[in-house]
Amino acid sequence: MQLRFSAEDEAFRKEVRDWLTDNLVGEFRALGARGGPGREHEGFDVRLAWERRLGEAGWTGLGWPKQHGGRGATLTQQVIFNEEYVRAGAPARVGIVGEGLLGPTLIAFGTDEQQHRFLPPILKGEELWCQGYSEPDAGSDLANVQTRAVLDGDEWVVSGQKVWTSLAHWADWCFVLCRTNADAPRHRGLSYLLCPMRQDGVEIRPIVQLTGTSEFNEVFFDGARTARGNVVGEVDGGWKVAMGTLGFERGVSTLANQIGFERELERVIALARANRAAADPRMRQRLASAWIGLRLLRFNALRTLTAVEPGPEASVSKLHWATWHRALGELAMDVQGMSATVVEGGEHELDDLQRLFLFARADTIYGGSNQIQRNIIGERALDLPREPA
Repeated sequence: MQLRFSAEDEAFRKEVRDWLTDNLVGEFRALGARGGPGREHEGFDVRLAWERRLGEAGWTGLGWPKQHGGRGATLTQQVIFNEEYVRAGAPARVGIVGEGLLGPTLIAFGTDEQQHRFLPPILKGEELWCQGYSEPDAGSDLANVQTRAVLDGDEWVVSGQKVWTSLAHWADWCFVLCRTNADAPRHRGLSYLLCPMRQDGVEIRPIVQLTGTSEFNEVFFDGARTARGNVVGEVDGGWKVAMGTLGFERGVSTLANQIGFERELERVIALARANRAAADPRMRQRLASAWIGLRLLRFNALRTLTAVEPGPEASVSKLHWATWHRALGELAMDVQGMSATVVEGGEHELDDLQRLFLFARADTIYGGSNQIQRNIIGERALDLPREPA
């Protein structure tokens, strides 16, 4: 694990900083870093315009190979960009699903035709994507997917329900894991389809969260159609592709998220000093433990990124940061004391720390629940017996 940056890397850092300084102006600067988890409803139009500004300047698809329109940046450069992006207070991205998940998946598994059709609009911020994996009876047990796709001439007809679909209400397309062979074993008979969202046969229902916002949605496919050629990988071979996408999910953005975590912790520490909660030795110990935990998050994330291929280390990272962030929300409420239970305006007019406490509960569920991460660590890293079916 390399903790120092070369002269070339520092020159790249300066290029990033200079560009952000020159372009993060006007409405982009006014919006600031809003639009992150729990606040995805904020400033969408401005964030979409910012996404396109990034694409025009070649800052989208940073790590993609140059032959696919990316910059071919090294892993270290990707870390630098993401960290500087958050430090600059730039708006939360709206194209992250397409850039971070589908794009690398198409580069690894897609046909030339699929790459030429779908990669350029992602880079330009012209098409947004969502992920159609989870279902009411197929969340952590993804192999239990029941959404079906049946071939009808030159089109697939998709029917079923997906849930917890982030940003579906803004997405133009969805990559959907479907069952295309009902007679095959669970992990087989699944296909990875690219399905347009803006058509008859697709209904989106928002899921209202504790924060009063609705980043997540239910999506109902009732005879939705997509072209026969919009299968990534082999028909009935979608499990391999889906697992590849999940591997890309544990990317360099986790390090950028930790800078956001650091700002939240700094806010909690400042409040503890201001209201003298830090005078309590037990509270000081909790604050110190949170500070130490955040440093460990960074070191572990760097170690994970240096792995040749995703392994159980990624589950260690997910389990660690999700649990740490949830605990930070609880610490924030304890530092605030009784005032944490009162909102100043309407029912959902939360301050930043109240929103942190409520939304961070989801961290231990989405992207693979804590229990699933523990199973992966136990079975694949510690060679413990598999959990009974």
